[in-house]
Amino acid sequence: MYKIMIIEDDKGIAEAIKTQAQMWNFEAVIVEDFRNVLGEFADISPQLVLLDISLPFFNGYHWCSEIRKISSVPIIFISSASDNMNIIMAMNMGADDFIAKPFDQSVLIAKVQALLRRTYDFADSSPILEHNGAILNTNDNSLTFNGDKIELSKNEYRILLALFEHRGKVVSRESIMEKLWESENFIDENTLSVNIGRLRKKLDEAGLSDFIKTKHGVGYII
Repeated sequence: MYKIMIIEDDKGIAEAIKTQAQMWNFEAVIVEDFRNVLGEFADISPQLVLLDISLPFFNGYHWCSEIRKISSVPIIFISSASDNMNIIMAMNMGADDFIAKPFDQSVLIAKVQALLRRTYDFADSSPILEHNGAILNTNDNSLTFNGDKIELSKNEYRILLALFEHRGKVVSRESIMEKLWESENFIDENTLSVNIGRLRKKLDEAGLSDFIKTKHGVGYII
């Protein structure tokens, strides 16, 4: 069952969306604390977010940006502020779609279903993994950014594969080393650090600065 997070301060609209979503066998959760949307997002771990622009304390653009720092979950803006500027801003912030209020509930559900289908149904079979414009192709073990192909060693590819498969989440050093142990070479802590350093330098030169971030004492995240 897919879980939908509803970030909407109009209780009537939020409850109507929740009811409709449940009729289609979705689990729907309405945000309660508009000061702590990111915290509730982490607790709920939704597969899709419905997000209004006008919210108490911080607007929807702020929360879209914050969610995008930690997750690539599909985000649909729902707002009466549907002029071109707001739609462009929403897309630039990382939204996947924009639905203008008032909207037909059946149209909303159809858009939700289509976006979930595109995002998740074929995820396991797709040879392409993408994050922030960087594309990892598992067919030829290559990384492409801005149309340029970045040559990867076997270890560099396996490191990126581990990170891309869990993009938006911290991957422990131990998990990455397990990926590398699948090759012919034994990889220890120091060798992993050297490989990460070389990979970061290669990514920086290609324009992907700070693509791999270190979570000290835990591991790495993209």
